[in-house]
Amino acid sequence: MYREMRKAERQVTQEEAAALLRGGEYGILSMQGENGYAYGIPLSYVYDADTIYFHCATEGKKLDCLAQNEKVSFCVVGATQVLPEKFSTKYESAIAFGRASLVEGEEKDAALLALVEKYSPDFIAAGKDYIVKGKARTVVIKLAVEKISGKARR
Repeated sequence: MYREMRKAERQVTQEEAAALLRGGEYGILSMQGENGYAYGIPLSYVYDADTIYFHCATEGKKLDCLAQNEKVSFCVVGATQVLPEKFSTKYESAIAFGRASLVEGEEKDAALLALVEKYSPDFIAAGKDYIVKGKARTVVIKLAVEKISGKARR
């Protein structure tokens, strides 16, 4: 179902790939866009228990794309260092593949709180108020991860 990594010697363990997903600051969500063009967009997100959550407005291109095709990939790049004398780069990255769907109720609330905890840990109380005030204007999307792969040159 998924192609094997070409440079298998650079493949990282599932645990290392999951750690990259947990620790990343942002990731790129890639979807099938309009007229068959790929569409990738950088997102803030939270990863937990083989699930990636992110949020967006109640309408827009991202939701239009997901309504047409729920299959997506999500890429996070960790530490990098250009090695000019070697014409190369040290890097670490992880890609998750899965299906995206909208969530509601307690799962939506928990995902929004997890985003606050990740990005604004010193402002939890204010973040909870922010969630209550903006929840009706916010959609939360769940990416149910089916496969993770990671690669690094260290």
